[in-house]
Amino acid sequence: MRIKKLKLVGFKSFVEPAELRIESGLTGIVGPNGCGKSNLLEAIRWVMGESSAKSMRGAGMEDVIFAGTASRPPRDFAEVTILAERSDDTADSDSDEELEVTRRIERGAGSAYRSNGRDV
Repeated sequence: MRIKKLKLVGFKSFVEPAELRIESGLTGIVGPNGCGKSNLLEAIRWVMGESSAKSMRGAGMEDVIFAGTASRPPRDFAEVTILAERSDDTADSDSDEELEVTRRIERGAGSAYRSNGRDV
């Protein structure tokens, strides 16, 4: 299983839609303190099913939703999508399978999952 892409909307510091493509080879994430490096890693954990708010550096799971700033209002939801591919080394490249998992949380409504576009 290989992660190909991560899409975030309203997740922690990623208020605007953001997309991280993970290409073959070594991928590094660098930047100054407070730019969101840890939030990217937490987004991967969260979309894959993390249920502990404490391990997400929050008091409650809704703390993953962008809380707002002096110049930006808070968001009502957060959504993370991960696109992964499973490649069987013994088969043709045509037999690769992609899996897209989305987790969305809304204030006061909890979170829900979609797998390849279907509610699960």
